[in-house]
Amino acid sequence: MNDFDFTIPPSKSTYDAKDALDFFQSAGETKDVAAGKTLFKENSKANALLLQKDKMYYLLEGEVELSVNDSPVGLVRAGELFGEMTLITGMPRTATATTKSDCRLIMLDKDQLQAALRSAPEFGLSLMSVMITRLRDMVAQLNSQGGSSNEMLKDSAVFDKKLLNQLADELGHSARIRYPAGKVIIQEGQAGVLMYVVLNGTVEIAIQNNIVGTIGTGGMFGEMALISRSERLASATAKSDCELLAINRNVFLDMVSAHPKFALSLLGAVGHRAHFIASLRN
Repeated sequence: MNDFDFTIPPSKSTYDAKDALDFFQSAGETKDVAAGKTLFKENSKANALLLQKDKMYYLLEGEVELSVNDSPVGLVRAGELFGEMTLITGMPRTATATTKSDCRLIMLDKDQLQAALRSAPEFGLSLMSVMITRLRDMVAQLNSQGGSSNEMLKDSAVFDKKLLNQLADELGHSARIRYPAGKVIIQEGQAGVLMYVVLNGTVEIAIQNNIVGTIGTGGMFGEMALISRSERLASATAKSDCELLAINRNVFLDMVSAHPKFALSLLGAVGHRAHFIASLRN
């Protein structure tokens, strides 16, 4: 699980360093940190009872070394962000981050992240693109290694009942699609045009014909290909009669802009899926 708090080269995602800088500066706190300081430790998480907060970081100056089990696994350079997965998913850190030189950082906690998203909701797409790129790379590596697992993806509802009803009302009847049990909804390897939110029923998810989990009411699927405009990562089949909300890219962008909570829900869901995929590699 050593890919989550690491950076992805800009060429492999829609990440733009200047946009990221503007985003962090809009709500973040700048701090100078001396060489040799630990920013966060592997398997750690902030303790709310001690008024601690998890943070994500944008590196203005210097270098930060990332390590797992005391072995270096990556290097963060100026213009890159790191540490976002724990902030977004609430899961423990997957690496230790230590300043390799004197550094200047901009930090965001969760409240500051939400404030920044309200000001620049489009940056949520960049964060999702970074995580989706990591997820695709992990799946490719798992497949090349012949990896498999008997574990199932435990997908909880992404949208609570209130937000789900709000989405359904705003999108209208034309966005609703019904599929009978056994019907293939999306096929792995095909181009992605729509993402889906489950209003009723259950959808089964498979990667290379291996069932990896199910998605029920309030869950979503298909968002990764929609955001990254690439091939579908998995297949989805109606396990029961289903009613879905179909969302195209333009509608998706409008929803992210109008509802920051929509973007945060998507970020959290993608992050949890990335953690699950990584668990298959261990």
